[in-house]
Amino acid sequence: MYRELVEYLVGYLVESKDKVSVTEFMDGDKLVIKLEVAPEDMGRVIGKDGRIVKSLREIIRAYSGRENKKVVLQIVE
Repeated sequence: MYRELVEYLVGYLVESKDKVSVTEFMDGDKLVIKLEVAPEDMGRVIGKDGRIVKSLREIIRAYSGRENKKVVLQIVE
């Protein structure tokens, strides 16, 4: 559910859609979403001063609020 949301949103930001990888795993009581993108797309996902990644995290937080879950988005190269 969260994986599909992140894939959908990030798909509009990156140029190399085939290099986007999203995985989910539980870490204690929180769900961790690990996002991997191509190095050349990293700037597009993070944005100037981190604005885009902050927005992505806010969308995920709002979506997870319906289920009272703690969800964390990690971006890795």
